[in-house]
Amino acid sequence: MLHEATAIIPDVSHRRIVIKVGTTLLTSGRDHLDLSVIAMLVEQIAQLHARGREVILVSSGAVAAGRERIRRRIATGVSGTPLKQVLASIGQSHLMSTYEMLFSRHDIITAQALLTRECLMDRSGYLNARNTLLTLCDMGAVCIVNENDVVAVEELEERRFGDNDNLSAMVSNLVDADRLIILTDTGGLYSADPRLYPDAELIPLVEAIGPSIVARAGGTLSGQGVGGMHTKIEAARLATSSGVDVVIASGYEANALLRLDDGERIGTLFPATSSKLESRKRWMASGLASHGRIAVDNGAVRAIKKATGSLLPAGIVAFHGTFGRGDIVDIVSERGERVASGIVNYDCADVRKVQGLHSDRIPEVLEHAYGDEIIHRNNMVVY
Repeated sequence: MLHEATAIIPDVSHRRIVIKVGTTLLTSGRDHLDLSVIAMLVEQIAQLHARGREVILVSSGAVAAGRERIRRRIATGVSGTPLKQVLASIGQSHLMSTYEMLFSRHDIITAQALLTRECLMDRSGYLNARNTLLTLCDMGAVCIVNENDVVAVEELEERRFGDNDNLSAMVSNLVDADRLIILTDTGGLYSADPRLYPDAELIPLVEAIGPSIVARAGGTLSGQGVGGMHTKIEAARLATSSGVDVVIASGYEANALLRLDDGERIGTLFPATSSKLESRKRWMASGLASHGRIAVDNGAVRAIKKATGSLLPAGIVAFHGTFGRGDIVDIVSERGERVASGIVNYDCADVRKVQGLHSDRIPEVLEHAYGDEIIHRNNMVVY
């Protein structure tokens, strides 16, 4: 759903902010870090810090920084993912030293957190990462987060889940942020790609991320970055469903972070679509621990979205993946749209036997029963 712009963002009391900056922005589209751009961003973050904001920075740029450092010293025969891992390993320290130098001018302590999907899939790992990041915020440090490119093959092979847009949404979910700001090299979400269609118009407010919004996002034209507008929309979907407001805006816009904090409308705003979720449901909503997908018919989708129904076997039309009793799975429509996530009462072998049947047949077919529901309403988060 789209609306016309209004002068002021409804709530400017955002205390905990996650800011994501991508490689294309940090390099100005070239093959090396642009120190003037990074200094501009650090200056604004320092002012936010002085205003009492807790800031976590999700920063790409390690591979580009490594490429800048190594130049012609790359060994022959090294290419593809191994080369990118080498560049990330070399560049991460250069990227962090740049941030540390710039933040130290403002007497701000920096910290580093390299995360992977695997380390957050485990519940204890998720909570440990959350506690560390929140403690750093309490101490007044600015934590700089990146995917651990040396081991996170998903990002280096450019699979959708591994990009830093989605990482920033996961971090926002992790720390219960008030706002996620995704800074890019374009002004926000447009009616069409502004680099191809000069008359494309900025969409200032998106209250619901439906198929038309996803279609407008298109693909990426950036030469350095992994993600594009499509991954930013996916990130916005995850963050807003966890109770986080999201803004996609240009990092080249003068004082964009400070003006957003002042309540000025810049870029595209995606308001939170739910209230803050309690910790366990935030973990389920992140999709980090999902072991599979259960596809359901339209009737089940309606019941679940009305916030009244559990998932019963009668509504299941198919499932994908291998999961056990107590695992988290995604519930999707027959078109593949994620409807909800939840903790299953039955493993995949049991689900295969009872899908499409009425609940009263569960004991007869399985010779055991853990309830009428495949996923009970109380163990479900709906999007």
